[in-house]
Amino acid sequence: MIISPLLNTALVCLSLNIYHEARSQSYVAQLAVAQTVLNRVRDSRFPDSVCKVVKQGPTYRTGLKLPVRHKCQFSWWCDGKSDKVKDTEAWNIALHLSKDILTGRYSDLFEGITHYHADYVTPSWAAYKTFIVRIDNHLFYRWEQK
Repeated sequence: MIISPLLNTALVCLSLNIYHEARSQSYVAQLAVAQTVLNRVRDSRFPDSVCKVVKQGPTYRTGLKLPVRHKCQFSWWCDGKSDKVKDTEAWNIALHLSKDILTGRYSDLFEGITHYHADYVTPSWAAYKTFIVRIDNHLFYRWEQK
């Protein structure tokens, strides 16, 4: 598996995360997903680049650094399903939003959110984060600094 360096740009990584995590959601929900990634990049408890945040999680000890299934921060990255973009319209929206947020068009509109989950799951970490807002079927939280 050879990964093109182009696939490791902040624009592509952020767009893929928006696309796979929230393409069926409203623009505001997609913006919140993108903001979550950027807030993590700015937080010293997370990796320091968009791609590293999106791909965060344990990897197998092979030269390919393949992610351990179902152990990633963002489920689409290591769920074992194809990451191929099939919905061109949704992809174009994700790209446009990524360009806007990466160039500073939007500031943090969501009070420092760092985590989210779909409303049909209850992750154990949710009890230890500050709930900020529900947008569509995602619940967003902030991990408080100590």
